[in-house]
Amino acid sequence: MFNEFALEHAWLIPLLPAISFVIIGMVTRSYGKLSAAIAVSMSTISFLLAVGVTLAVVAGNITVDAPFVQKLSWFHIGSVNISMGVLIDPLTAMMLMVVTTVSMLVQIYSCGYMEGDPGYGRFFAFLSLFAGSMLGLVLAVNFLQMYFFWELVGLCSYLLIGFYYYKISAREAAKKAFMTTRVGDFGLLLGILLLQLTFGTLDFMELQQLVPIYVMHGGAGFLTIIALLLFVGPIGKSGQFPLHVWLPDAMEGPTPVSALIHAATMVVAGVYLVGRAFFLFSQLPAVMTVIAWLGGFTAIFAASIAITQRPIKRILAYSTISQLGYMMLALGVGSLTSSFFHLMTHAFFKAMLFLSAGAVMHAMAEEADIFKMGGLRKKMPVTFAAMTIGVLAISGIPPFAGFFSKDEILAAAAQVSPALYILATITAFMTAFYMARLLFVAFMGQPANQEAYDHAHEVGWFMRVPLIVLSVLSVVSGIWAHMAGFDDWVRFGVPAHEGMNLMIAGTSTLLAVIALALAWKVYVAKSWNADALAEKWGVLYQLSFHKFYIDEIYAALIKFFVDGIAKVLYWIDVHIVDGIVNALGGLVRAVSEMLSPAENGQVQSYAGVYLFGVIVLLAYGVYYASKLMAMLGGAF
Repeated sequence: MFNEFALEHAWLIPLLPAISFVIIGMVTRSYGKLSAAIAVSMSTISFLLAVGVTLAVVAGNITVDAPFVQKLSWFHIGSVNISMGVLIDPLTAMMLMVVTTVSMLVQIYSCGYMEGDPGYGRFFAFLSLFAGSMLGLVLAVNFLQMYFFWELVGLCSYLLIGFYYYKISAREAAKKAFMTTRVGDFGLLLGILLLQLTFGTLDFMELQQLVPIYVMHGGAGFLTIIALLLFVGPIGKSGQFPLHVWLPDAMEGPTPVSALIHAATMVVAGVYLVGRAFFLFSQLPAVMTVIAWLGGFTAIFAASIAITQRPIKRILAYSTISQLGYMMLALGVGSLTSSFFHLMTHAFFKAMLFLSAGAVMHAMAEEADIFKMGGLRKKMPVTFAAMTIGVLAISGIPPFAGFFSKDEILAAAAQVSPALYILATITAFMTAFYMARLLFVAFMGQPANQEAYDHAHEVGWFMRVPLIVLSVLSVVSGIWAHMAGFDDWVRFGVPAHEGMNLMIAGTSTLLAVIALALAWKVYVAKSWNADALAEKWGVLYQLSFHKFYIDEIYAALIKFFVDGIAKVLYWIDVHIVDGIVNALGGLVRAVSEMLSPAENGQVQSYAGVYLFGVIVLLAYGVYYASKLMAMLGGAF
């Protein structure tokens, strides 16, 4: 009975967090604990409804070909009728579970992390709106409804990244995230408009039927352009190269925000869009190739930067970019299920890694540099255990969750492109190394800062419980999904590459173990000097440490290209456009100056002009009369 109720009332899942935002923002913002209680309560109810929806999907035989849909008319523009509603299939159910679970745990964690912050109530209001926006995006029945929530997710990220608005770095990071993702969103909007013009609908189910027919009769040329424009949106939202630059700077927001952005909301929105529109992308081989190679390049590019970074959250940020590249690679090679399998497992262990990082910074007086930590395993055993599980999971060590999802991506890539498989395998090796580096430097060895170490302590229960729950999920979710047939459940009716390949799994596991061992020798046993290795790699190390100077390149482009064009346009505006307008104005002014003496306000002058006019008229009349008399005289 509850399952049916949840299915029929799935629209409440995003609405409840949105109501929480309104109540907190308008009524309880000044009452921090009450605001937190409202936010967590609404999030918990949404989670329970999501559980009911998932059980209903399993029990009710709801599939991608026979989804549960509720729609109502949104608005009409001429002959265009746009609806809104909910679309529920296995993919939706999985995403609802991921988003509600992580959102609920992050909000519980935030009760302890944000305690004492003057913006406590405001924070929970924004966090609720963020979760509601992402859930609305997941349930969308058409591209326009998805785009509405897509933009709302972007707004929430701006508000939360810039939460500490009194800090210049936070304000700049928020603007950078907002403006960078706008580039992608513009491409997405163009793609949506072209879809409407081409097919006359934006409804996912209708497009799923129309696209194959269009390709069969009209070819893939114009549709390829549309799909590439649509994909520009995910490039921005999901931090794919070259629009990845906003994601590391997003760490300026509170750590719970980082966990939510990187695990279950904004960055996975792009992956979800490609998955939801897979019926379109899978029909276009050229677009699939672009997605696969861009994802693969992003994965190894971000991993090569993470390997030299020092701030704990920045390492995790580049790790997220790399893992998102993995997901895009899987989509590009046609493996929808391995991509979303990894999305699910990554959400759990990445949320835990960020929350563990937040616990460390919270205990270390907001110190972020891992090389100023050390020895924390003794002071923070629960956090150390959670971080260790997360590192093993993302490194692909069995039986942790990342092992199953990562190796399905590797198997899918191997069947389509050996080059992509090699690239993804190298990325997996690098991932294990830099994550082990983070763990060993922060938690092993001796304290680098004794004063900060003495201040360190294990976090309270509000922060500890989410870590424990996510640790359990990071262990069991991969095994459960693999044993329960996740591949068959979520598949979108496309050819599958999924499945565990023992040779590939064994190779990747061996490489991950080697990477962990190398990190141990460098940072714990100190058999090799890390500084000497950095000096040996020279230019490559500097390129990685400075993030390949991408931000500097963008700054130079803005200064010389954008500002240069602006200067040229300014000159044209001042000297040509304004010149023409000013010339016309000068002509009118000159003419007016010539005529103005006649309008001097003196009666005698007006009388003289009047007399002169009369004389002219009389003279003309006499002249015309004489001419007329002459004509009449000649006639007689």
